[in-house]
Amino acid sequence: MTTRKPTLQQHLEAGPRKRVLALDGGGLRGIFSLGYLAGMEEMLRVRHGNDPAFRLSHYFDLIAGTSTGAIIAAALSLGLTVEEIIDHYEAMGRDVFRKAITRLGVLRARYDEQRLVRSLKAVLGADRTLGSPDIQTGLLVMTKRMDTGSPWPLANNPAGKYFIAGPGKDWISNADYPLWKVVRASTAAPHYFDPERITISRQPGRKAVIGNFVDGGVSPFNNPSLQAFMYATLRGYGLNWPSGESNLFIVSVGTGRSDPSQSPALIAAADAIKGLLSLMDDSAALVETMMQWMSASPKAREIDRDIGDLSGDQLCREPLFTYVRYNIELSRKGIDPLMPGLSATKIRELSAMDEPKNLDILKQLGELAAARDLTGSDFPPGFDLPAA
Repeated sequence: MTTRKPTLQQHLEAGPRKRVLALDGGGLRGIFSLGYLAGMEEMLRVRHGNDPAFRLSHYFDLIAGTSTGAIIAAALSLGLTVEEIIDHYEAMGRDVFRKAITRLGVLRARYDEQRLVRSLKAVLGADRTLGSPDIQTGLLVMTKRMDTGSPWPLANNPAGKYFIAGPGKDWISNADYPLWKVVRASTAAPHYFDPERITISRQPGRKAVIGNFVDGGVSPFNNPSLQAFMYATLRGYGLNWPSGESNLFIVSVGTGRSDPSQSPALIAAADAIKGLLSLMDDSAALVETMMQWMSASPKAREIDRDIGDLSGDQLCREPLFTYVRYNIELSRKGIDPLMPGLSATKIRELSAMDEPKNLDILKQLGELAAARDLTGSDFPPGFDLPAA
């Protein structure tokens, strides 16, 4: 049996039974997400006729990513297999995150973004744009424009208000933004990389407007699942997909929750960076709470001791979507059931976002977590792709 592979238009058109994949930020901890995604790709391939040509870009109608999740989302949207992305990701991580004594301190970005630019161009193409027709499915990249203080979700949706500049408009079509530059903007984490500059508009005789973009994790959407839900359903964004438990399926994959007992000083030296990381964790917790509150969620976890897993609560009369979330806590409690025997020092180090020596362990953790957590019942059969 072969599976129908939807076109980009079919992925984006309004209709029931739409599928969304949302990928968190988290620096090099993105390799943990890829462990989950490898298991997901294999499970869904077998479920759809075991076609070797099956890709996650065939199943998901919209793939959303923030920061490192944006790198993975963009690569998936181009039809790469998870195994191919893992190979690129490991090489990229070891090349980009080289520590240099000349970049220590808090007044200069810790890493040279040109290494990241070269890697992104090699994987995503130097000339491919956000509007390129060879992007196989919906792609949503979460960025933050610092010079205006506004979150910027950028997508390849032709119905988007700013996707194509009409006659007489002085702003540049989102469709013409280089894909590598959009993804690089989403990964420009303060302290780690310098901002990415994107030209927004040009007028004859006037200075061009250039936006200063930083990591989408600086917005409330380091976990982009809530933004993806809003993008899919709010009329202003142009997709206008119907909500409802049987209409919209959202799969969210984390990069491992930082150990809450770890001192932030082990992650970053500057008080401002400590505060930023703490705010990102708080925003992620709020997003996860909102997603469980609004949905039918078979994988709902205990948010805290007061509200539990929200199974007895419902924000709306009917669930707005079906939702599954995959993640673990990078603590003794979260890791020991999967990989017992790691030292306290090693467990503490795994929360770092820029340590290449953690890649192998994080990848293995993701694979083990996927083997334990992924089940066919998580993916309702009503959302399966039809046979060709």
